[in-house]
Amino acid sequence: MEFKDFQKESRKTALYPNQDNNYIYPTLGLAGEAGEVSEKIKKVLRDKEGVVNEEDKLAIEKELGDVLWYLSQLASELNIDLESVAEKNIEKLQSRLERGTLSGNGDDR
Repeated sequence: MEFKDFQKESRKTALYPNQDNNYIYPTLGLAGEAGEVSEKIKKVLRDKEGVVNEEDKLAIEKELGDVLWYLSQLASELNIDLESVAEKNIEKLQSRLERGTLSGNGDDR
């Protein structure tokens, strides 16, 4: 599935207050779901010595899907094309790789 298709299809399931004029709701959802991914990883480190089994992978995959859903809704609220987000991110990272600045600090390196 391509990002544009995911964004279009996932939008059909976006049922929240003041949809199409509410970037706050998906922003908070995105933060919450990213936290759930972090919690799953934390528990693997705490309880399983960092070994991720298939059950863990499935649970993390599910949460990553929720992260993607909220990311898509936030992009839609701001009229940003997810495909463009992905392309621009790869361009930025490729540029950093070519310039030897993948490591380090700062957004504009």
